[in-house]
Amino acid sequence: AVAEVKLRDDQYTLDHMRAFGMYNYLHLDSWYQDNVYYVDQFGRVMNLSVTLDTALQKPREVFRLPTDLTAYDDRLCASIHFSSSTWVTLSDGTGRLFLIKSGKRGNSASEKWEIVFNEELGSPFIIAHSVSFVKSDTHSVAVLLLRVEKDELDTKGSAFHITLEWVTIAEISKEGDHRYEIFKRRVLQGKSVPHYAAIEPNGDGLMIVSYKPFKFMQDEDNKLEENDYAETTNEKKDPLYYWQQTEDDVTVTVHIPQDITKDDIKVHFSPDNISVTLKDQPHLMEGKLYSSVDHESCTWIIRENKSLEISLIKKNEGTRWPELIIGDTRGEFIMDSSQCSEITESLMHLTSEVMNPNPEKENPPCNAQELEECDAFLEDSASLCRFDGDTLKVTHVINLGSNQYLFSVVVDPREMPCFCLRHDVDALLWQPHSDQPENMWEHIATFNALGYVQASKQDKKFMACAPDYSYAALCECLRRVFIYRQPTPLSTVLYNRKEGRQVGQVAKQLVATLEANDPILGFQATSERLFVLTTKTLFLIKVSSGN
Repeated sequence: AVAEVKLRDDQYTLDHMRAFGMYNYLHLDSWYQDNVYYVDQFGRVMNLSVTLDTALQKPREVFRLPTDLTAYDDRLCASIHFSSSTWVTLSDGTGRLFLIKSGKRGNSASEKWEIVFNEELGSPFIIAHSVSFVKSDTHSVAVLLLRVEKDELDTKGSAFHITLEWVTIAEISKEGDHRYEIFKRRVLQGKSVPHYAAIEPNGDGLMIVSYKPFKFMQDEDNKLEENDYAETTNEKKDPLYYWQQTEDDVTVTVHIPQDITKDDIKVHFSPDNISVTLKDQPHLMEGKLYSSVDHESCTWIIRENKSLEISLIKKNEGTRWPELIIGDTRGEFIMDSSQCSEITESLMHLTSEVMNPNPEKENPPCNAQELEECDAFLEDSASLCRFDGDTLKVTHVINLGSNQYLFSVVVDPREMPCFCLRHDVDALLWQPHSDQPENMWEHIATFNALGYVQASKQDKKFMACAPDYSYAALCECLRRVFIYRQPTPLSTVLYNRKEGRQVGQVAKQLVATLEANDPILGFQATSERLFVLTTKTLFLIKVSSGN
């Protein structure tokens, strides 16, 4: 049977339930078609692969955990992540991490799992994600470990916090001896289990979707980094500069020390950048401007009140700049009264004193009473953050607002996992591209009405979709599996009598009921099949595109 680990009495929070109670015990090896793995009660990693159309081979043992798991009271479930086509990360749930060289999997002839790194890394964790990469001729594997830990300082909340530990293991050659050792350990801390956490393919950054923010901590003592303290004190300081704008120009005012003369100031303008230096100090202001300027017409002067005034002439007249220097939050924008009234007027059409000023209109605005109970979800709104691996700073934050996170799926194992968000009634699939700053999140597929349909499934446990987007699926805690196909063209003509229009395509919804009384523990989708795991049975549902 599957090595299911039930929640203990001291694991009572919603975060424990999300992280461990809703754990997916079935692991899909995205590098090899239709290959799934689970860990059984003897600590054996069992592989099942599809040979013929739906013929499953007998479970095949590929590895056995050396730990006697029954001896541990506080262990979590064992977890697996396939870092590449030949590397696997594995945890036994006791706090030990194994790095395994597996050979080419999916073929018993070349597959041989051997441990190259095996170390105790503190309290029990589950593996959230891992990647394998080569940088300057050194092979490394980066792993993300998830823990829910007691928080002695938290007296008002749940008394727990979540940590994500980012561990990098690198190959080290000493006198011809090749070994794998820990190269870096960094810890992030937050107050909610992330919906999504993944390391970028080159190991340079990290993306997290979570309800509460995560922050890097300093070493093992989990002290706040000094620069975090600096940031919080900086927040109380006056802005470094103030700026105003009109249709044609931008005026920046910077306060300068009393002893600075005109000769001490260097201001450099270029079409897209600005830099301001005082004496021999580092740049006071420097960076890319929000939009281009006519740099030859830009000027600066020193006012009597010891302030430096810089005038920038906009190249694109009429464009309103939301910020002066991209990413620089040290300035404060001052709006004059005429701009305030302009903006208020432009927003007037969005507001009204009356709840529904024109009820005769075809589509009256939706009000909260019309929202069904299933449309409201627990969390206010989640955020998507990207962290830089070198500076440990957040480089991007996107507030997802009402775009509820639904599930993640690996479309291409060489890329980061995709995540699916609810957008109104639909569900949209997004592929992160860490190497494309201009197109960091690409919309790659849409599942029509899935956002609405899944909201009504109160008992849903897992959601997934095919890597070729041909269908999406969800399962309840017991027995039932729902499959939602993408619309396909009809062979015969269908009329919608009510609207008098012809319907060219139809999307089918299928329901499968499993002959099992055990709860569903694992759920994975491939392009043609759904794998559903209960304690003692693995079900295979064929979802061919033809019927």
